[in-house]
Amino acid sequence: MSIEDMLVEKRLKGPAMWRGARLRCPACGEKTMFHKYLKVSETCGSCGLNLGEHQADDAPPYFTIFIVGHIIVPVALIVERAYMPPLYVHALIFGILSIVVSLISLPIVKGAVVGLQWALELHGFAPKDEEGETHG
Repeated sequence: MSIEDMLVEKRLKGPAMWRGARLRCPACGEKTMFHKYLKVSETCGSCGLNLGEHQADDAPPYFTIFIVGHIIVPVALIVERAYMPPLYVHALIFGILSIVVSLISLPIVKGAVVGLQWALELHGFAPKDEEGETHG
């Protein structure tokens, strides 16, 4: 399927976000979205989709903080109620756990945000006319 065929199809948000969360191109599903930890490739190596103009900005870190907080805080409260460890144990365990979970989930969330932007034709994914001007 060529990129033109994919652009004519309706861009579904769910599949695009799922592909992005799996670190794949939102259009074709090939694993070419990132070429470094959080660096989005300029173009998809498979379908040629221009990924370089996306503008995820602060959304992925914000959503990551939101998700990690909703995972870590309940676990910390359960551990406190069940075992009542000293505060330095809480700080050590949940500080490290927060960092690890954040580092794992940040590329996943960024991929989903880029996929959503592609599906909604936002920012760098807005359609262009013959003169190269974006609309949308």
